[in-house]
Amino acid sequence: MKTTQINKSLIIIGESDLAYAETLVNCLTEQGYPNVAIAQDGHSIYQLLRPHYRQPEKVGALLVNENLPACQFHELCLSLACTPDAYAVPITILGTMRQSALAMQLGKQYEISQLNGMIHFLSQPVQLNELLSALRFQLAIKHERQQRLVNEALLSSELAERKVIDAKLKYLIAHDELTGLLNRQSFERHIATLIKRNQKLPKNGALLYLDIDRFSLINELEGYETGDRLLIEAVTQLRSFVTKANYLARIGSDEFCLYLDNVSQHDVRQFAESVRRALDDFKFFVENVVYNATISVGMAYLNSDKPIRHPSELIARARQACRLAKENGRNMCWEYNDNDSVLSKRHSDAYWTPLIRRALLESKFLLLYQPVVDLIQERISHYEVLLRMIGDDAGDIIGPAEFIPVAERMGLIHHVDAWVVENAIDFLATLPDFMGHVSLAVNLSSYAFQDQTLLTTIKDKLESTWVDPRRLMFEITETSAVDNFEQTRNMIVKIRALGCKFALDDFGAGFCSFSYLKKFPVDFIKIDGQFIQNLVDDETDQVLVKSIVEIAAKLGKKTIAEYVENAALVRKLQDIGIDLAQGYFFGSPSRTLQPSSTISIEALILNEHINYRGILNPFMR
Repeated sequence: MKTTQINKSLIIIGESDLAYAETLVNCLTEQGYPNVAIAQDGHSIYQLLRPHYRQPEKVGALLVNENLPACQFHELCLSLACTPDAYAVPITILGTMRQSALAMQLGKQYEISQLNGMIHFLSQPVQLNELLSALRFQLAIKHERQQRLVNEALLSSELAERKVIDAKLKYLIAHDELTGLLNRQSFERHIATLIKRNQKLPKNGALLYLDIDRFSLINELEGYETGDRLLIEAVTQLRSFVTKANYLARIGSDEFCLYLDNVSQHDVRQFAESVRRALDDFKFFVENVVYNATISVGMAYLNSDKPIRHPSELIARARQACRLAKENGRNMCWEYNDNDSVLSKRHSDAYWTPLIRRALLESKFLLLYQPVVDLIQERISHYEVLLRMIGDDAGDIIGPAEFIPVAERMGLIHHVDAWVVENAIDFLATLPDFMGHVSLAVNLSSYAFQDQTLLTTIKDKLESTWVDPRRLMFEITETSAVDNFEQTRNMIVKIRALGCKFALDDFGAGFCSFSYLKKFPVDFIKIDGQFIQNLVDDETDQVLVKSIVEIAAKLGKKTIAEYVENAALVRKLQDIGIDLAQGYFFGSPSRTLQPSSTISIEALILNEHINYRGILNPFMR
């Protein structure tokens, strides 16, 4: 409260001599106290105070003559000046004759009030300066007491608010704000306690992982607020299944965990199915649109053969089972099984992914080269580039079947494709001039043509190494080409425009080959090995391969047979009219190239006939 506000408070002058009272009023007014009232007896004082009963802070002080008629000074001081609260009204008594009597009547309260400055005596005749000083002092004390009360009230309010905030923070630390369920951290603490208990006192227990199906679709169509409302209503449905022995938590956007304690596996299955049916019957209304909020449920058991030591292990198992429920059609329950093939594949992904990344960073990949032989001209047409990974153990070479599927699933295949392309071109660039005729066929993954940077990578690498694009061929499987026909075809056209060649690998495996073959801009057709391996004895394979050769010849494309491993098969391929062949009969994949591009097929056949490969050298300079 500012000084001007203090001066505006009511000052009551208790004086029966009206002329003297008005003198005091004029003096106080001149000193800046505009709100001064006169009471000519004790009753008038109470009449002036009565309007301010509910606003005692507006009464500043009382100046009372000790001889004021009908004034009970004992009662006046006791009710106004001696109250312990901040709204006590200070009293200055003009005259000292009543001091002793008042002290006796009030006793201890008188001493306290005097010490606090709430009761003050001025000797008669009163000096105006002394009166003004006493008034200022008492008003200042009253203001200080009022300010202290305000501060205490504010402090009390702040403390109360802080307690509410602290309580809310403690709640939010352990609970999800939207649904009021346990959050993941709090849920894991409860599960950790149960796991420790289970180690000493084994009990059956199960964790259900619940995931609302296609929740993101509702978010996208109706907005996040509607999605939140769906979550709240779905949780209301789930709460009806929860008892004091269960724990229900929200651990993700639309993912929940429910722990069931001391239940058999049969009961868990029935319980999970009941929850699933309840959500399946649940209808969620958005204006005139009705949504069915189904859930997928994964189940994992605490008392499994494989011991669980941390809550995250149990949650991970239930989550994997829930994922399988989604992959197998959604709106169903699925039990975790260590021997599940899909889970084994995920474990494989987790194992191989860091190894693939390290191989890319540290160049722990290896390129091998297998010759592809022209059966008519008896020379090596080109080499197929085959990718391997170098293992941690000395001499350990890992085949692509181990890591390529993982790279495709984990989004690393584009990096692997780029590594192979760049290193194959680098290899061509390092060959001496007398081997400038050597060309390579590089296998590209089924995802390669979805990578928009592939064309730029090939073009930039060819330009930086000065390698003739005609020495580079790319192989793509028929199935991957057909799956993304237009996109793949457009990319092939652009890469062939650089000067590179293309081969359609595993031709015949897609069962729809001929309808696409005439539209596909490739130079070679590599017949799938399943038609080649039994070609000598299987007449059906012979008919199919002959038809492929005839169609390829009509379209101006050359044919390549793979998995060629014996002389009889070579003879049959020559009879049918296959242009090129590849297989262990001509050479296994190697880190080095053959010393000559010319090869004697008769020498190879003779070597096989006498069962000794080293007698005749089939490679001639």
